[in-house]
Amino acid sequence: MSFQAYLDAIEVKTGRTPADLLAVARERGYGGDTRTGEIVQWLKDDFELGRGHAMALVHVIKNGPGISDKHVGSTGTHRDASAVLFLNGLAHPERNAI
Repeated sequence: MSFQAYLDAIEVKTGRTPADLLAVARERGYGGDTRTGEIVQWLKDDFELGRGHAMALVHVIKNGPGISDKHVGSTGTHRDASAVLFLNGLAHPERNAI
């Protein structure tokens, strides 16, 4: 599953866009120096996210929407269309341009 697919699935499961969850994480003081386990536990407790989905969001919280271009344009299940993740949600008008 690609990073973007994980983020899209999080939105479907929680009803919140990745950008919304990122804002909540920032309000809680989570950022690049926050322990991964603390963020994963919060996502499990408050949103019932499993570790794989939580880790995709942890990446965004700690590093922003950019990902390594290692899988961009490659083949296989882990490929992403872009090195920048789309965080504004599945229904956002710009999403159709991807």
